[in-house]
Amino acid sequence: MELLNQISEKLQQGSVEGVENGVNKALEENIEAEKILHEGLMAGMKVIGEKFKNDEIFVPGVLVAARAMNAGMVILKPKLIESGVESAGKVVLGTVKGDLHDVGKNLVAMMLEGAGFEVYDLGTDVPAEKFVEKVKEVDADIVGLSALLTTTMNEMETVIKAFEEAGIRDEVIVMVGGAPITREFAEEISADHYAKDASEASNIAGNIKRKIA
Repeated sequence: MELLNQISEKLQQGSVEGVENGVNKALEENIEAEKILHEGLMAGMKVIGEKFKNDEIFVPGVLVAARAMNAGMVILKPKLIESGVESAGKVVLGTVKGDLHDVGKNLVAMMLEGAGFEVYDLGTDVPAEKFVEKVKEVDADIVGLSALLTTTMNEMETVIKAFEEAGIRDEVIVMVGGAPITREFAEEISADHYAKDASEASNIAGNIKRKIA
């Protein structure tokens, strides 16, 4: 549908106004909110994710597109709730204790929200006990741990051990990521998944959702 393609293109251009206008127009034309989400916003973000993965665009370009997507989601969310679109799952995100970096984590949050997940972002410098507390509170399906400093990456293992001590390790799927993190490190600390970027994190979460369902 031409209008949905336009929304996708405006999102890729990072045009907040273009996305807002497109989403509002689509709703006025009685296009289903879920269709606008998947064929407009998510379709555009998927292109951005692929371009990012192939080094065709970089973090600033992804952030601009994510901001435009967020603007569209603000309009769509109430409509999605009204129409009873089921949540894809609950995700708790945070940058581990001692680390204040949040660009990558924020991208993951935006992409997961766009994919239909309920995201609980704990921010930066998050101690292990806070992750445990939030997972219990919201009955999370997935936990995303981020670190950008080599000095804080071992905090990820601390969080996983805290889940074990709290008796909830088997109830959540742990995904880790960040510049110094590798697949090998993720395996060493017994994380369930490693995501090298926001696009991959979104894909992994989507696959987990299908397995849960």
